[in-house]
Amino acid sequence: MLEFDEKCWESETEMTTTIQAESALESGAATTSAPKAPVNIDDSFQVPWNVHCLSGLVSRIPGLWKFLGNLESNSFQDQLPKHVERPVFISGIARSGSTILLEVLAAHRDVGTHQYRDFPMLYTPVWWSQATEKQTRRSLPVERAHGDGILVTPESPEAMEEVLWMGFFPDAHNSQRSQILDQDTSNPPFEQFYGDHVRKLLYVRKRTRYVSKGNYNFSRLAYLQKIFPDARFVVPVRHPVQHIASLMKQHRLFTEGEERYPRALAHMQRVGHFEFGLDRRPIHIGNPDTIHRILDLWNSGEEVRGWACYWNALYEWVWKQLQENDTLRAATQVIRYEDLCDAPHRRLAQLLTHCELPEDKNVAAFADRIQAPSYYKPRFSERELEVIAEETAPASRLFGYGRGNRPAAE
Repeated sequence: MLEFDEKCWESETEMTTTIQAESALESGAATTSAPKAPVNIDDSFQVPWNVHCLSGLVSRIPGLWKFLGNLESNSFQDQLPKHVERPVFISGIARSGSTILLEVLAAHRDVGTHQYRDFPMLYTPVWWSQATEKQTRRSLPVERAHGDGILVTPESPEAMEEVLWMGFFPDAHNSQRSQILDQDTSNPPFEQFYGDHVRKLLYVRKRTRYVSKGNYNFSRLAYLQKIFPDARFVVPVRHPVQHIASLMKQHRLFTEGEERYPRALAHMQRVGHFEFGLDRRPIHIGNPDTIHRILDLWNSGEEVRGWACYWNALYEWVWKQLQENDTLRAATQVIRYEDLCDAPHRRLAQLLTHCELPEDKNVAAFADRIQAPSYYKPRFSERELEVIAEETAPASRLFGYGRGNRPAAE
């Protein structure tokens, strides 16, 4: 499943999508044809006081919420699906195209995902759904904090399960320790809780297939396959020039937002997003020397080289994992961002085939709306482009990218 076309789309911009009103209301995705709330990037970093207090309560005493989550599972055991069938895990470095892939699959009639409204009560999804069901009202889509043109509502799909990983793995984001979880990892309480949690989420959503987006699952693919032997994995990758430009833009945006609104920093920490901002932390994949180098580069202001080193380390590592693990490789589809833009109909059809999902009109409709906007372009100097090419050369070659600021052509 690692094959990909050598013909690449030569865009220097972000990918956006235009979603029709009906599918947006059904899947919680963004829409440009439905009414939209005014966009204010500063406002997007404001965290309501009630959400801040409630999320603090959950994060400070995870033991209580684990107990309540298990109590909920026991209470609804007879009503839950018997098994978690072929879950799908999307995982790549942030800004690699994982969000659009999540939205595509979330639109499928069989798929259930986490949503923005699930936070902060991740541990008890059934009771939280019951408690908030009558309070749910249609919300106008607003641009998310990333400022990337993607509009969301409380029902939009989102990466939320990191809260659970942090509850059971206290060092999940400790950059001084390896964060690799593999087939030798064993945490029976988590494995039972997580399986029950996914079954409860599917029960709440009234769906049969679970899809997750989790950037940090990048270092957990083998462990997830151990928990769910029939799982399918999707790893998005993007040309390093465009990818690093996007990462740097997001880091600046989140740093400014968190400095202006301190509760935003606490919110990001509690949700488990350490990709950008004041508490940025690299994923440790058993490479302490590289991690120290990345942190030193970031701390000294060498953002371009730091991100380039990080990009290369993670993607070179995941490539090696897939080469060394035949079972994991067979269950994994690598999707290059540029290939998805170049041939969206074909790529989305291949995605459904890989995930063992039937054709779906909502998913097919996405293909016509995947396009490159003009709101953002990288502005690297020639020297910075040389630095990116130098640092990312090993992993770039593995994924079919040529040297320079464009994906390799046929």
